[in-house]
This record gives sequence, C-alpha cells and structure tokens, in this order.
Amino acid sequence: MIRPWRSWDIPDSVDICIVGSGPAGLTLALELERLGRRSLVLESGDRGAGPAQSLSAAEIVDPRRHDDMSIAAARRLGGTSNLWGGRSVPLDPVDFEPRAFACGARWPFAYEELEPWYRAACAYATCGEPLFESPFDGVSVVSDEFSLSRIERSSNRPRFQNAHSERLETSDLIDIRLGATIVDLTLGENGRVSSCTIADAGGARRELEAERFVIAAGGLESARLLLLMQRRRPDLFGGAEGPLGRFYMGHVIGEIADILFADARIESAFDFLRDGAGSYVRRRFTPGRDAMIEHNLPNIAFWPVVPPVAEPRHCSGALSAVALALSTPLLGSALAPEAIRTRHLQRPIAWGPHIRNVIADAPQTIGFVGRFVRERYLSEERIPGYFLRNPARRYGLSYHAEQSPRADSRVSLSKTTDLFDTPRLAIDLRFHRDDAEAVVRAHDLFQRWFEASGFGRIEYRQPAEENAEAVDARMSHGTHQIGVARMGGARSEGVVDVDLRCFDVDNLYVVSSAVFPTSGQANPTLTIVALAARLAAHLATIGVKPILTSAPAHA
Repeated sequence: MIRPWRSWDIPDSVDICIVGSGPAGLTLALELERLGRRSLVLESGDRGAGPAQSLSAAEIVDPRRHDDMSIAAARRLGGTSNLWGGRSVPLDPVDFEPRAFACGARWPFAYEELEPWYRAACAYATCGEPLFESPFDGVSVVSDEFSLSRIERSSNRPRFQNAHSERLETSDLIDIRLGATIVDLTLGENGRVSSCTIADAGGARRELEAERFVIAAGGLESARLLLLMQRRRPDLFGGAEGPLGRFYMGHVIGEIADILFADARIESAFDFLRDGAGSYVRRRFTPGRDAMIEHNLPNIAFWPVVPPVAEPRHCSGALSAVALALSTPLLGSALAPEAIRTRHLQRPIAWGPHIRNVIADAPQTIGFVGRFVRERYLSEERIPGYFLRNPARRYGLSYHAEQSPRADSRVSLSKTTDLFDTPRLAIDLRFHRDDAEAVVRAHDLFQRWFEASGFGRIEYRQPAEENAEAVDARMSHGTHQIGVARMGGARSEGVVDVDLRCFDVDNLYVVSSAVFPTSGQANPTLTIVALAARLAAHLATIGVKPILTSAPAHA
C-alpha cells in the first residue's frame, strides 16, 4: 500500500524499516514480499516532484565537476528511477579482480557471487532477459584487445513505481509512507539502532523502532545519514579517517574523437535493436581483460553517437527536431532525464537555423518523429534513444569509463542545515590526472585495434598531445554516486560487510551505489537492484518466521 505519512496509524515497532523508495528500496520491499516478509518503506517526498526536493541540496565545492543536486537526486516515490535513462548494464568479472587502477580497493566477494542476482535485477528493471553478449557473426578482429560483442539493455519502464504499481498499491506486506523524512538514527546502549526519528512536512516528529533498518536512500543521502550518526559517535565506521564519506566516484564520460566506419554493416550494428529477449539493446566496444591489466586501463566502453543536436550545422531535420523538443521544458523532460537534457544543451539554441533544417529535411523529419514516438511511447519494448545514420558514416566516439577511488574525493557534513535543521552535505568530487591519461591510453589502443581490424578509422578532435587535457576538461558527474560507504572484507576496509550490514551496527544495512568499492564501466542501477534482491534473501533468513504469500517470483 502507498499512503501519506500519518504518525498515529503506524505501529510503535516494525520488523524491517526501509529508508528510501528508489530502485533499491522498492526492489527490496517487493522481493521481501515475494519471500513472505513485511516491510515499512519511508519516502521523504510525494508521488511527484515537490518541496521535499530542497532537502537534497548540498554545498558543491567545485560546480564544474559535480551536477547540481536538483538534477542528481529525486526526493519522490521511485527515487532516482525518475531520473534514470534506462541503461541496464551489469558489472564485469574484471571489476572484482585486484587491479592497479583500483588503487587497492576490492570487492569482498567474487563476480560469481553477484552474477545470479542479475536475473532478478533484469526482471525488476524491466529490461528483458539477463543476456549481455551478442557475438557478431562473420566479422573477424585483429586481436582480443577489444570486443564488439558486449551489449547494453534498455529498461522498458524505467520508473519503478510505475513498473510495479499494482503490487505496490495493493500488497498487504508492503507499507509505503510518503512525506516521511528520516532525520536521525539513534544507537542504543547495545550498539544497535534502537529507533529512527521521522519528521513530516510540517516539522512534527516521532520515533519509530524496528528490528532492522535498511538505508536505501541513494548514494549521497545514505552517506549523509551515516555521517549524522558518526557526528554523535565519532568512533563509528572507522572514525574521522575511516572510509565513510571518502572514495567518492562517478564516471569519466565524454567525447574527444570521431569514429568513421568503413562499411554500412559495422555501422548498422550499433543501432538500437530488439534482440528477442525482451528489450532494445545496443552494442558496445569494450577492452579485453588482459589488455586492461597489461596497459593499466580503466574499465571503459565506447560507442558511436550522433553529432551534437544543439549545433544546426549537422543540417539534419530529425536532429534539429530533437534539439527543439529538448529545449522546450515540457517536451524535454518527457524525452530525457534533466541531467542528460542539459548535457545535450550546453547553451541556448538558435531556433531559426533548426527550424530551417526541419523544413528543408521535412520527409525524413516526419518519418523519424513518427517512428520514434511509436517505438518509445506506444511499444511494449521502449526504444531508449536514436541513432541517425549519415552518408559519411562519421559519429562522435562516446566513452564511459570508471573513475579510480581516491580518498581525497569525498563528502562531509557542512555547517549549513536544511529546513529540519539537519546538516547538509559538502560535496568535493575530485578527478585525478591519472584517470584522464588512462582514458587516452584506452583511446590509443582502441584506435590501433579498430583500424587494424579494417572497421574504419578514429580521428581526434584536437592534437594528440592535448588529448589528456580534453578528457580532463570534460570530467564532471554527479548522477552516479559511488563509493562513499563502501563494502569491505573487514572494518578497516569498508563501512559495510559482504551482507551490506554495517560493521559497527549489526541491525543497520545499506543498499545503494554508495557500497560499491569500484565503479566499473557500467551504469550502477542494475547492480544496485541485484544487491537489493540479494539482501532480501539474506534478511528473509533471519528474524521472524515468513508469512505465506502467493506473490509471483520476480513479477
């Protein structure tokens, strides 16, 4: 059930209290329901965007490097799934291996421990079957330094609250309360969280006890709640010099080169396609494990993208139609999450040239718009984007690379407070020059492999000696909030253990991208959901006996 917060009809104590209703919190509640367990989910916001969003505001040390929190977090039902573009990609086995690039960070279990949970994650993310390889038959490559067989899947219904609305609205085992903001977690004398303090929109507060608390409030807000506990008990989570709040990562993204395909077959392989397994997919270029280790590369993925839509020089009516739609707030918010929309529109567009492109290219534009609307909004399998081919077969070469974990990249509590008098976060996301140079090494290696395989050529947009500066200039993120409460094999290494339980508080769990020790090349959502499903199985084995339920598996 989904209801407004009303303190008088909540029991004094519950079994499992989940803080946050994003992909992690809703997956956890749904999976616990499937296993016959009750949960109370507390959501700070309402069903739509509203005043609660201001609670996520933060002090950003370097605004060039970090997105504003108004587009990097979502205080409402469904959490950041409201901002998610739907790209569904698992982590890779190499992410779990010791590597120099990871600066000593390591996951406390092997990939094989997480891999089975991606099936449930794909079901909850509505992205089809967990198939992420698609061999390209009849194409030979010069070596296994890179591969073009890896694919990403797309969510058909990215907003979790909509994708699972029937179960969430009607389940007797799921109690979601809106407008309930956690402002504190209280430790008892036994070292366990005894209660949480909940504030409603009017500022009224009450205490709630639970056997177990799970923080699923997004990467940064989850860290803030732990930092608030540490402020009262400085020895928690490794103390002031411990891992909590440190090793903040996003991803290194951008374009510094163009890719030119030699023939239409290779070019067409990178379109958005149905693979028959339940969603649209898209092919990626990825380095092989041995090449990554030998050349100390980040885990990275490459794919071709259309020219910048905001520049009318592309002369494409379809791209100009996209630019005009993105620049219109109502249409733009429907087409793309705000963080993606703003990256497409770095500055106000000139409407005149774009309108001329649309008129001059009217037949193609009309065909594209009709096809895109049909495949994105009227089809059960939702196309996530567009890939308009051009006669020159020239495209931007987009990269999505992991960021190395560094202790000086961090978040902490600031001196400013929100409307509940709770300290806001101070965010100091830092990128290291070594990461920029590693991204350039990956480009150089990929260029040699791509051209030697006869696929075409890569052309840099600046002199080669300026490539690292070009990568550095584009280093900015904020929507992937990784590493600030990382998992470890021991208290000295992390905040939570292999079961996502805090080392210092045995009835407190964290499930979000904050627990990732490394970021990998993958968007974090699918792995967050896999970890939530895995945590549900753990929680279902402890505490009270299950209640029988007929909920379908991974509905």
